[in-house]
Amino acid sequence: MNTSIIAIVLAVLLGASIIGFLITLYNRLVMLRFNIDKAYKNIDVLLKQRADEIPNLVTIAKEFATHEKKLLTELTELRTAYYSAQHTEEKTQISNKISKGLASFFAISEQYPTLSSNSHFAALQTRVSQLEDKLADRREFFNDSVNLYNIGIHEFPNLIVAKILGYKDKTLLEISPSEKQYDGVRF
Repeated sequence: MNTSIIAIVLAVLLGASIIGFLITLYNRLVMLRFNIDKAYKNIDVLLKQRADEIPNLVTIAKEFATHEKKLLTELTELRTAYYSAQHTEEKTQISNKISKGLASFFAISEQYPTLSSNSHFAALQTRVSQLEDKLADRREFFNDSVNLYNIGIHEFPNLIVAKILGYKDKTLLEISPSEKQYDGVRF
């Protein structure tokens, strides 16, 4: 009687161990699969951020450069007109326009001493570099996740559970030839 109780207890413990092992195995495979999905969604987040942010930064840099060029061109034209003016009244009107233009220019310069189109282009370059670095990191993490998943579904005894559940190999993220060609930021 004692041996049959011991055999039953051992059978229950063995069954519980096998069930526990299968549950742990299943949970690991699920974690690996969802880790891939998360890694890809993280790439999506950065791609959307890049798609939303970079055109806006380019527009700001372009607009400020245009404004800066327009103001400086206008001041240069007024100065040339002043030197070629023949009458005092004409020189006075041009001088007043120059004063207004310079006041506007100096007000902006005093309020924002570092404000110039160069700083906007530098900010754009910095942000593009930051986003591209983050994308590279996230792509690497994605490929690491895919690699761990693929290894996980091919290890024994995971292989058996993975086949039963229909888990298939995932493809590593590859960079297409068109993505390798970078045309830079376009204005």
